[in-house]
Amino acid sequence: MTNRQRVQRILHYQEYDRMPLVHFGFWSETLNLWAEKGYISKELAENWSDGNQADFEISKIIGFDFNWYNVFKPKLGLWPAFESRIIEELPDGTKKILNGEGVITLHKPGAGSIPADVDHLLKDRKSWEDLYLPKLQWSKDRVMKANVVAKDKVFTFEQGGLDYLLKNERDFPYGLFCGSLYGWIRNWLTMEGACYLLVDDEALFDEIVETNAEICYQAVKMTLETGVKFDFGHFWEDICFKSGPLISPQVFRKKIGPHYRRICDLLNKHGIDIVSVDCDGNIDALVPIWLENGVNTMFPIEVGTWNGNIRPWREKYGKDLRGVGGMNKVVFSKDKKAVDEEIKRLLELVELGGYIPCVDHRIPPDAKWELVVYYCQKMHELLG
Repeated sequence: MTNRQRVQRILHYQEYDRMPLVHFGFWSETLNLWAEKGYISKELAENWSDGNQADFEISKIIGFDFNWYNVFKPKLGLWPAFESRIIEELPDGTKKILNGEGVITLHKPGAGSIPADVDHLLKDRKSWEDLYLPKLQWSKDRVMKANVVAKDKVFTFEQGGLDYLLKNERDFPYGLFCGSLYGWIRNWLTMEGACYLLVDDEALFDEIVETNAEICYQAVKMTLETGVKFDFGHFWEDICFKSGPLISPQVFRKKIGPHYRRICDLLNKHGIDIVSVDCDGNIDALVPIWLENGVNTMFPIEVGTWNGNIRPWREKYGKDLRGVGGMNKVVFSKDKKAVDEEIKRLLELVELGGYIPCVDHRIPPDAKWELVVYYCQKMHELLG
């Protein structure tokens, strides 16, 4: 049985021979530290990205089967992105930088956290039409010039990338990235800007949502029409924090839900019935909205301070809901006892069915190599 078959059987509540062991990538700082200590080569650390050959080799060295975030990504969102540049440099070395999404962020020397937003370009209809709308036009090149990451090489569509997937039976599951229907927009407007725009100019808010969603739909449609058989569809949002959503659930259901439904119906039409969404934070209030609009697999189920896990969702929504994730990465910075306790907790969740444990985000720099390897060894022993 291949890992591809195992994933399908688990998420469809069917019998399988063993649980595949998956992760969600690494911080670059983590790989650099591991390379310095000789656990992996410097070449692997420098060349790593989701789903490429370095990713497969690092996974094998550690003991993972594969990286869940293994997807074909059309060029969605802003295309081209804004050119990143320094706007201002302060006396203490802090820099104000315009990023690729048109947001000015504050970068402090030595800080390892996410840079704070201090300003943004998208504020009104004029900035939308002058700066953003030209970057949000549908073109077949958004699919044609995308990359396909296969186990041993990277192709472009024009070089026969999707043809490779058509003609070769792969061991690993491979998803189709369907974009972001609100997370990117929140990034462009900032959270405060998005809230204000909804009140100040609801028609413009709707136009931005619809323009972005249409590009996602057309890219998914064109990709599926090639005949490639993807194992799952996948969205990205990151629109929640520790206390809940960064958008009103009522607004999300009304404004964003129908666009999810339209794309999920398209995926279902082409035989894809596993659709996942990547959203960090406490997502409880948005789970029913995703479910009613065709998204049935939550990922990466960040544990956080709110103790996120699949059990209460399964009790509330039944087997319509699946999950990938929920392994608390924090234990990798502790000791074997903490890892053992986490494994015990995960095994109880596996018994629910329709669930694949996965590290609940990128493995961070404070993760101890020996504990990550120990986790893989124990999980294989117990779930093999």
